[in-house]
Amino acid sequence: MSSSLIVPVIDVQNDNFKELWPAIVLAIKTSSFVSLDTELSGLGNRRSLLAECIEDRYKAICHAARTRSILSLGIACYKKMDKKAADTYLVQVYNLTLLCSEEYIIEPQSVKFLVQHGFDFNKQYAQGVPYCKGNNKGGADYHGVSIRSLFTELLRARKPLVLHNGLIDMAFLYQCFYAHLPERLAAFTADLSEMFPAGIYDTKYATEFELRLTASYLEYAYKKCKLDNSRSVESGGPGAHIHLEFCLYAGQMSRYVDYRVCPAAVAPQGQPDVCQRFSAFGWCPNGSQCPSSHDTDLIILQDEKVQEDKKTKKKRKRNKRKGGDGRRDDGEPQNKVSHTEPVSEEPAPSEPLREPVASTEPGPGGAPSPGAGQPTAAEPAGNGVPEDGVISKPVEATDAASDAGAGQAGENAGDASTKAEDLKKKLEGGTHRAGFDAFMTGFIFAHACALCPKTEGAGGGEDDRWLPDCLNKVYLSGKSTPLNIVKSSFSKSSKAHTQKMEMVWGKSVAGALAERAQQGKQGE
Repeated sequence: MSSSLIVPVIDVQNDNFKELWPAIVLAIKTSSFVSLDTELSGLGNRRSLLAECIEDRYKAICHAARTRSILSLGIACYKKMDKKAADTYLVQVYNLTLLCSEEYIIEPQSVKFLVQHGFDFNKQYAQGVPYCKGNNKGGADYHGVSIRSLFTELLRARKPLVLHNGLIDMAFLYQCFYAHLPERLAAFTADLSEMFPAGIYDTKYATEFELRLTASYLEYAYKKCKLDNSRSVESGGPGAHIHLEFCLYAGQMSRYVDYRVCPAAVAPQGQPDVCQRFSAFGWCPNGSQCPSSHDTDLIILQDEKVQEDKKTKKKRKRNKRKGGDGRRDDGEPQNKVSHTEPVSEEPAPSEPLREPVASTEPGPGGAPSPGAGQPTAAEPAGNGVPEDGVISKPVEATDAASDAGAGQAGENAGDASTKAEDLKKKLEGGTHRAGFDAFMTGFIFAHACALCPKTEGAGGGEDDRWLPDCLNKVYLSGKSTPLNIVKSSFSKSSKAHTQKMEMVWGKSVAGALAERAQQGKQGE
């Protein structure tokens, strides 16, 4: 039904950050778009973060970002390959373990959740890349190797930024790696529109309003898009689908790679009982103690059956009106509340405000041991199938073995088939971590872009813009309209941002904007 996928995620800590710096910066600069995800030490008062008034909600987010910290940052760089099949991407994924050098709040609820999902706090405090929040001192953050200078490189690259339910992520990124958050939401959105001129995209908004999926939490959206993409590839038809390629990591680099396994969806035997709360929101207060299934693949397959039953019911009604057999339908299944957020009780750290917090626990297959089927620079990634048949070709698409320096992740799962089945059934986000979550976010975006109809551009060819209807629209929980990332005529950029942009670009913001406008006119 769908193929398994093995994603190489490069672990970045303080002891290898300088070594990996050139590769990370190059991946960002040469990418077509960059997707990000974060793990946080807490979110503060959950009800305030869901306040009816958006300005009050922003104040609560600012308080959380100023008093809590980012524990881990995931970066996924998607580079569209021009000389490959349509919608082919070279993907590079990094998982950065961070350590805030200042005092910050870490909530017991978040600690418990993170530990349950395999986060290693000993590793974080021993090897986390240090950083300080708020404004930098004397511009030193823009030179040398640091998280803040990496964020500056992201700004200078001018790439589309992709997040999932990204308002809180953007506030934390701004406060931790850029400057003190402005007091007003309008100034914050004005700053973001200048920081990311290529646009900001929220895949939770795209999932609900562009793809119209039954549920929109990250793991559900990714696995549904992956399943639909696999079906399109396997059908061999002209339907839109994406192809992925991964770099081959050998030698010293291979020590830093953690291979994350996303097994193929398998139709269940019998009728397992699905947890309705997890099915709708991707979160259950009982966690792994819940007696019902949290298997996202099963949830997706059952949702598809529900949709098929609805179509059958409508067809029978049409036939009945037209004098058909008139057979009585027993009614459509009622197993999911779509596009709503639970606000009647205190939510977990991950939902509905954010998706499940990523895990640093090794994937179902773990990182392959040296010499155990690990691809090297001289040995192209293998495409064989293990005897158990669970792990198949690691991507749903083109073979990259012939591409010098790039290719598909090899057959590195080891005994993944036996472990994957046990691990993925119960733990929410069992395959998650910040890096893999960033990969999933980018996959959803690339898949949605492939499905988006291409229009004719000014030059007569296809207008290859990203999702135009989702540009600079950020999902707001409990709201039917998004937050627009624009600079209105009634707002102005914050003073701290103006100073930052002068340091980033070495010129005034006005001069940078004028130069950008001139480049746009020349491009037309």
